[in-house]
Amino acid sequence: MIGVFLAEDHETVREGLRLLVNAQDDMRVIGEAGDGKTAIERAQSLRPNVVVLDLSMPEVNGVVAAQTLRSSLPSTAVVTLTRHRDSAYVQQLLAAGAAGYVLKQSSSNELLKAIRAAAAGQKYLDSALQVPPPQGTRRPPAATPSITERETAVLRLTAVGHSNKQIAASLGIAVKTVEVHKSNAMRKLDLPGRTDVVRYAAMQGWLQDP
Repeated sequence: MIGVFLAEDHETVREGLRLLVNAQDDMRVIGEAGDGKTAIERAQSLRPNVVVLDLSMPEVNGVVAAQTLRSSLPSTAVVTLTRHRDSAYVQQLLAAGAAGYVLKQSSSNELLKAIRAAAAGQKYLDSALQVPPPQGTRRPPAATPSITERETAVLRLTAVGHSNKQIAASLGIAVKTVEVHKSNAMRKLDLPGRTDVVRYAAMQGWLQDP
């Protein structure tokens, strides 16, 4: 029997996952948490076979939680569940030690396959993902003094999935101002699209911040 721990901050989603897992003959939910910090603490106590981990959670984000769990519970596999399709997220989570990466918008069968594969010591990527080969050791250009503190703040929030409206509210500026800062930062760093922004953020270590 595969012991599964659910780390998901939306209670309705977590309830659906619990029903799905417990309906299987070979697995059951042995614990749950609604934020990253609690997930780490409870998983360390319960020692499940697999932790199903939402990437975007309060307190501690999915990347840091995955790294912490893999370090403290080497026999526990981590399967990340998220809406993010960007290859940079996938590569970052795999580098953090995750055994599986599943999209929330995919069929429930994808998650079940990932849990079983992870429990067997294998890795599983959602079949809808197209992950490019590693980019070698080439790193994106480092930030320069031409990038202002506000532009950096906007870029970091963009990389972790915040919308322009959310960024504006967080920083206390207008949405149009957010758009200008984002455009300027991307131009200065030669980052053509969102995937490039996320990859840059991953290389800078921004996605690992709690």
